[in-house]
Amino acid sequence: MTVESTAARTPRRSAGSDAGATGAQRTTGTTAKKAVPAKKPTVAKKAPAAKKAPAVKKTPASGKTRGTKPRSAEPHLVQLLTPEGERVRNAEFDPYVSGITPEELRGLYRDMVLTRRFDAEATALQRQGELGLWASLLGQEAAQIGSGRALRDDDYVFPTYREHGVAWCRGVDPTNLLGMFRGVNNGGWDPNGNNFHLYTIVIGSQALHATGYAMGVAKDGADSAVIAYFGDGASSQGDVAEAFTFSAVYNAPVVFFCQNNQWAISEPTEKQSRVPLYQRAQGFGFPGVRVDGNDVLASLAVTRWALERARAGEGPTLVEAFTYRMGAHTTSDDPTRYRHDDERASWEAKDPILRLRRHLESAHHADEGFFAELETESETLGKRVREVVRAMPDPDHFAIFENAYADGHALVDEERAEFAAYQASFADADGDK
Repeated sequence: MTVESTAARTPRRSAGSDAGATGAQRTTGTTAKKAVPAKKPTVAKKAPAAKKAPAVKKTPASGKTRGTKPRSAEPHLVQLLTPEGERVRNAEFDPYVSGITPEELRGLYRDMVLTRRFDAEATALQRQGELGLWASLLGQEAAQIGSGRALRDDDYVFPTYREHGVAWCRGVDPTNLLGMFRGVNNGGWDPNGNNFHLYTIVIGSQALHATGYAMGVAKDGADSAVIAYFGDGASSQGDVAEAFTFSAVYNAPVVFFCQNNQWAISEPTEKQSRVPLYQRAQGFGFPGVRVDGNDVLASLAVTRWALERARAGEGPTLVEAFTYRMGAHTTSDDPTRYRHDDERASWEAKDPILRLRRHLESAHHADEGFFAELETESETLGKRVREVVRAMPDPDHFAIFENAYADGHALVDEERAEFAAYQASFADADGDK
């Protein structure tokens, strides 16, 4: 399916010679000082003999040099709501949420609650055999809803396979997400209808797609922006590094939104990078910022800032949303094999939905009537999702063997026959499936 540019044809502000640099990074010219005659050279004293360097310790197992982890300052984390729901002031990012109303805060809360309810229903449907697989977003609602609500209608989104909250913000019907996981379609929506690309299973490739699209947006002269979502594991992929290079060189209006949920399946973030992920942007020449990914207000503010940079012709930004994947990587994964319960418990105390609810209650922005009504709406959504999925046709188990070769292939025919025999083995004595 061809993705067409639907960006508004309004002129972009041209990037100056210092485009892509923050205020602190930009330099100004200085007047050269008058040359001073050099003093008469002096004869340097003989330097004392250098001390012998200490022997490098080797690991007993491999004999290789043991590396020393570079020291770095404690990463700065943008946070506007504490886990207790208290408002934190931030001079740099407060302006991006300064006009937010109680109604809008309730809207963000509703988005997160309904997204979590849909996600829980999809997980249950997979366990019941209605879906082949499901990738849960449990715990990442604030990062997705905050960033998703920062987008304009003419911005374009390139997701992975876990951005159910962003899809919700873009107006994609939740049931349309499930056809692919049931195996009955390749994604249930028109990307151009919502400026939301189809889910991408290949890890990291969407970063390149987003960069190329953003370069096209810039050539169109539009002032819209593009955002690419990926995880901490994808940040180690070559496609992401190439996207960083091209976006920086061509000053593409793209935001790279990395949801660092601490685990790339079973590998922790510390095995992905020796520096905080957002600092990787420095090596490519554009800004990076780490935001509390469990804080919907901070995620909203930081993403708005990054998108405005892109629209203003200031180039790409890397946003690292520091969050946590509360569930399994997918329903085929068992997280108890590689992480401890106390780790999850520590993150449960930072729950994004509970955090905003505490704020709404303490600020008297919502009452029990609101929460009760939302609970009813949540149950209605869950029921609708169950009914729609169970009404979907069963996937064609043999479709995978079709259209691989135009004229057929002996090996494919053999595999089809073996699979047919396997399927037939499930029949009971009466021959009923």
